Amino acid sequence: MMSNRTTTVESDDELDDSSTEQSDLYEHFRIEVDKGQTPTRIDKFLTDKIRNVSRNRIQGAADAGNILVNGKTVKSSYKVKPLDTISIVLAYPPRDSDIKPENIPLDLVYEDEALLVVNKPAGMVVHPAHGNFSGTLVNALLYHLRDVPLFKSGEVRPGLVHRIDRNTSGLLVIAKTELAMNHLARQFFEHTTDRLYLALVWGDMETYSGTITGHIGRSLRDRKKMQVFPNGEQGKHAITHWHIVERYGLTSLIECKLETGRTHQIRAHMEFIKHPLFNDEVYGGNKILKGNQTSKYKQFVENCFEVCPRHALHAKTLSFSHPVTGKRMDFDSPIPTDMQELIEKWRKYPTVWDIEKI
Repeated sequence: MMSNRTTTVESDDELDDSSTEQSDLYEHFRIEVDKGQTPTRIDKFLTDKIRNVSRNRIQGAADAGNILVNGKTVKSSYKVKPLDTISIVLAYPPRDSDIKPENIPLDLVYEDEALLVVNKPAGMVVHPAHGNFSGTLVNALLYHLRDVPLFKSGEVRPGLVHRIDRNTSGLLVIAKTELAMNHLARQFFEHTTDRLYLALVWGDMETYSGTITGHIGRSLRDRKKMQVFPNGEQGKHAITHWHIVERYGLTSLIECKLETGRTHQIRAHMEFIKHPLFNDEVYGGNKILKGNQTSKYKQFVENCFEVCPRHALHAKTLSFSHPVTGKRMDFDSPIPTDMQELIEKWRKYPTVWDIEKI
């Protein structure tokens, strides 16, 4: 008997602006074995129990250490016993297949036989969705990795184990093999990766650092955005840690560390504490929220919006354990030009005159 089947998403983006739908990147199954179960190889047992999953995928999960019985990893040859508790994390392949390779340049930060790390520019959709079936990161990956078996499958998101939003820039890791995909999926599922984001937000933060805790789910009023449910009555548990990098009086440059990876997590959490991301049109940051109403100041802010015509969020660092060697891999990416120019403008603005008039 299968019980408590759950699915989870590890995604910072997740709702692409072109689509209100989101698919899971991996799923978690928990199975309580009946007391009358006869000893059976676990790969066969799980193939029979989980719908639309091949024995090869089960064996790949076992090779990656993603199958646990009573809290301990097992091989695919393990014999299931009565009352065993089985937990398995699987990379989840989508069913769609009409995505074409495109020769789109990639900013490669690192690549080996198991994985690659890319620095995604703002404006690029990660995976194809309604209205965006070309020009995406996956189209570029299908071309760049056209000789890699995993990328010949015709799947929409081969190798993806996490995502960032179209208008968020920064680092992404992509698996090149089934084994690497399973290993990385487990790390993101268990939150053993480390990610730091740089964001410019409206307002002067009251403290140097803080933690935002609040379930995140789809907004009850606007299906294109996410909402924080502080009492946990809906959505999924989400935690964001932040600290000040620089203060500009009317805005603040902060660094965010994700303990979870929910859809639009940083954007929704910052709106929740009344400090939305600068120029975030979905969460209200594309308006003048702080400062006086003089024409000079309004023009300054409009110029800032033009310099960085997207929400000011950059996935700056990424750390994970290599799926083959086990070595900890640490990556850092430069602040993109649009955000750097935006930061410089706020650094130079004489905010003391405006703070007095807030």
